Amino acid sequence: MTTRNKYYDLLNTKFNSSEEIVSEIINLKAILNLPKGTEHFVSDLHGEYDAFQHILRNGSGNVKEKIKELFHRILTTQEQQELATLIYYPEKRLKITNGFKNEKWYRQKIDQLIQLVRFSSSKYTRSKLRKSFPKRYSYIIEELLFQTNNQTDKKNYYNQIIETVINLEQADELITDLCYIIQRLVVDHLHIVGDIYDRGPAPDKIIERLINHHSMDIQWGNHDIIWMGAASGSPICMMNTIRISARYNNLSIIEDTYGINLRPLLTYAEKYYTNNPAFKPKTDTETSKDKDELLETTKIHQAAAILQFKLEEQLVRRRPDFNMEHRLLLSKVNLAESDIILKEKTYQLHDTCFKTVSAEDPSKLTAEEEEVINRLLHNFIHSEKLKRHTDFLFKKGNMYLVYNENLLIHGCVPLNKDGSFQSVCFEGQNYEGKKLLDYFENCLRKSYKKPHIQDDYETDIIWYLWSGKYSSLFGKKEMTTFERYFIKEKETHTEEKNAYYHLREEEETIKKILHEFNLNCEDSHLINGHTPVKEVKGEDPIKANGKMIVIDGGFSKPYQKTTGLAGYTLLYNSYGMQLVAHKPFSSVDCVIRNHDDILSIKRVVDRPLERKCVSNTTIGKILSEEIQELYDLLEYNKH
Repeated sequence: MTTRNKYYDLLNTKFNSSEEIVSEIINLKAILNLPKGTEHFVSDLHGEYDAFQHILRNGSGNVKEKIKELFHRILTTQEQQELATLIYYPEKRLKITNGFKNEKWYRQKIDQLIQLVRFSSSKYTRSKLRKSFPKRYSYIIEELLFQTNNQTDKKNYYNQIIETVINLEQADELITDLCYIIQRLVVDHLHIVGDIYDRGPAPDKIIERLINHHSMDIQWGNHDIIWMGAASGSPICMMNTIRISARYNNLSIIEDTYGINLRPLLTYAEKYYTNNPAFKPKTDTETSKDKDELLETTKIHQAAAILQFKLEEQLVRRRPDFNMEHRLLLSKVNLAESDIILKEKTYQLHDTCFKTVSAEDPSKLTAEEEEVINRLLHNFIHSEKLKRHTDFLFKKGNMYLVYNENLLIHGCVPLNKDGSFQSVCFEGQNYEGKKLLDYFENCLRKSYKKPHIQDDYETDIIWYLWSGKYSSLFGKKEMTTFERYFIKEKETHTEEKNAYYHLREEEETIKKILHEFNLNCEDSHLINGHTPVKEVKGEDPIKANGKMIVIDGGFSKPYQKTTGLAGYTLLYNSYGMQLVAHKPFSSVDCVIRNHDDILSIKRVVDRPLERKCVSNTTIGKILSEEIQELYDLLEYNKH
């Protein structure tokens, strides 16, 4: 028996008869003609869970849009806002509307929500719709959903269902379920275009929310791969996660959320570091109660930074083909004079903390430091929750994604100034363009499989991805972390961007990149995160004649002062693409009580000449292949 025949015999086990195969063909061919579902693109979440989950709940304004389309002649603007808020936060909103909740109110809300479910599900099959129902009351919801206005014989039947639900005090639960169904239906698929981690307080909550999402994917960001690197056994990635967490006063993510004991590092830091103002964590408020804790964090911050700089020097010397010798900064420090020579100019160093740095061998770790690092690394590798989260990142994530004729990438595709792809040599092999990104992803996956090996090439590549010149996730000539801590002259803080970031304004450049990833469709776009769009300075997120769209979500509060808003998200439905600008998120409480939504304005990116169907999508191609296999199976069964 041939391998092909074995395949058809295996496929046959799914179907008991030719009639079942025919039914499946009819079903799949019908699905191909449905309008494509709505895709939702978000990026650069940076641990800001409250703002992110609000964007998910409102579908970047898609919920409000559905309400407006359906009820604009029936409900006032205020009533539409109240209904939207109920859908976003049903449990909390129901608690503060007790004064309004009577039988008439319940009947009205249930009817409105049923209409919205029906309206929002118009692009889906009944089978797919049923999968969106919570288990409780699924039968009741289905009965109410598929009623029609001309079913007068069953009018009393439907009225009795609602009356009984209200009398049994289950209306709040039914309303809650209907609200979550609507949230799910307004967006068919979610794309996270990088950077879930760092700066904000709750990246873990974002991951947990995504684990339970019905359909999504992730394109890794530079801040994500550092945490993935720590879980893969990279000491330098681990120290960087600790340093950044200390800088933003978020060490509780490591200790409380992931159960990683930082006591060894604190004990060490208490010995060698003092209250250095340059390493004081960023915090919105400070009370006398937490002064001791802030002092501990300040000391940990210094310890993590110095250990990171030592480990970086070791890595740079270990990997000469990384061409990062210019980052051997500890070795350039004149400890006696507390200065450093950079690019033939001498700079005085300030707020230094070099007590554990040896003049003879600056990158050498003391025995005490080695023990601290090893104990911390063991804790990172064996954190059950961190492993579960990084497992998810590897399962659902990639360095880039080609989906529905669009290229999604967090950072860049490194380019020379003339627009050609930059070529970089690793282990004697040259890589550029798509092959370079594929190589980086392969290294990440290999490293994660062997977390107990700390200095292998694949694990070191993760650090290159964080700060290397030709990294697709960093996209700059060098990372000036050392200079920002110790040198006041801002000329040393400059991080020169890759040519990609100005060439992406040109349509031909973007078309060339899309072609490199086998995208030649006129409707194709490159969708980018990573760099905040400085709208306040007139920067446009839509570039290259609409071929390039930058959607840095702007969730990170420190960026909002320079951008002038809270960033962008993107919606792509069967009618085309809309870029959505957002105002800064206030709080869940403000939304619930004041209907203070964060949606600002929508901008049309493009409108295709024909409405797109499932057949025009990535899923459509998969279904078409399945249909052909079913036709082949029918023919095979005849013989």
